[in-house]
Amino acid sequence: MRQRVIGLLGGMSWESSAEYYRLLNEFVAARLGGLHSARCVLASLDFAEVERMQGDGDWAAAGELLAEAARGLEAAGAEFLLVCTNTMHKVADTVQAAVSIPLLHLADATAEAVHAAGIDTVGLLGTAFTMEQDFYRERLERQGLTVRLPGAQDRAEVHRVIYEELCRGRVLDESRARYRAVIERFAQAGAQGVILGCTEIELLITRSDSAIPVFPTTRLHAEAAVRRALE
Repeated sequence: MRQRVIGLLGGMSWESSAEYYRLLNEFVAARLGGLHSARCVLASLDFAEVERMQGDGDWAAAGELLAEAARGLEAAGAEFLLVCTNTMHKVADTVQAAVSIPLLHLADATAEAVHAAGIDTVGLLGTAFTMEQDFYRERLERQGLTVRLPGAQDRAEVHRVIYEELCRGRVLDESRARYRAVIERFAQAGAQGVILGCTEIELLITRSDSAIPVFPTTRLHAEAAVRRALE
């Protein structure tokens, strides 16, 4: 079987991009057996540069940075793209416009999995950008989902843990407990599941940490990519 080449826009952070690479190869090996592994090319950006643009609200510059990297992936033989971060899907349209190959949108892969589970009301965890801006939440809502957010204090803590701990490879039990408490409040408010809408959160939270179904976006995106690559 000929695999399509997956283009990965990564490094935002490299911690979760490493998970993408591991998962893609594990899923291909599981599907094809033997010594098979994923055909992919990776552009790994300097997250410090991207994070400065995020903080400054300079999404135009961030979009062009990712678009330039996407053009490089296409030139290197990529046949479709993954943006290996939820937050930077804010510039997904800019990236898609820069290339002639399709971009597999992370929110679409996630919404498909939520619907497949028979769920329509979910809590969303992610960076403050992902939770509070409309680029991600509205894409989920357009696909028939009701999306609930944590309260302001919880949003600030969820965001802090991502940037100060998880993106730096620090996985702390006390932060896991705080996330579990946020998820429990989601459940009490009627959420049927929770979207781990930041690729680093899967380093901290697993299905065993939640009484309601968990939707790990990195894993779901990688699964969807392997399906596309092996079609």
